[in-house]
Amino acid sequence: MSGATPRELDPAALGDHVDRLYRAAWAMCGDRHDAEDLVQETYARVLARPRLLRRDDDLGYLLRALHNVHVSRMRRAGRRVPEVPLDGLEAGPDAGLDVRAPEAAYEVGELFRAIAALPRESAEAVVAVDVVGLSYAEAAAALRVKEATLTTRLFRARRRVARTLEPSGVHL
Repeated sequence: MSGATPRELDPAALGDHVDRLYRAAWAMCGDRHDAEDLVQETYARVLARPRLLRRDDDLGYLLRALHNVHVSRMRRAGRRVPEVPLDGLEAGPDAGLDVRAPEAAYEVGELFRAIAALPRESAEAVVAVDVVGLSYAEAAAALRVKEATLTTRLFRARRRVARTLEPSGVHL
């Protein structure tokens, strides 16, 4: 670490990262509505008290917080009885997306579901680089792994997602 003076996370600047965090959450959850809830819960937790950052990396900090909230929610969900939706009352997975491009909305939904189905470490690599748009170095720092490890995880994860989305597996 560089020994930089810790600084307080600026709550006013958090809005700059909402879109990227939402895409990351969607890829983690595989569902738009769960992603919205996850981002909202992450911001609520982060804003609940002042946060000190050791580096100038708001997005990296928020991604770690998003991941931690996601893991906590999954643990809680594992202890609960699963919900069973009532017929006809649940909006489809693509509800609210641009109806002018339903094929694109479907493909994005399938892609994010495929990413969410990856093992945790693989999904984190894809989310950080391909969904959020971090560089390999930034993603490795945010995930606290070596860049070479990130590169390997990313290669394997991308290959697995591509196989999942092949026409023989999913008819797009």
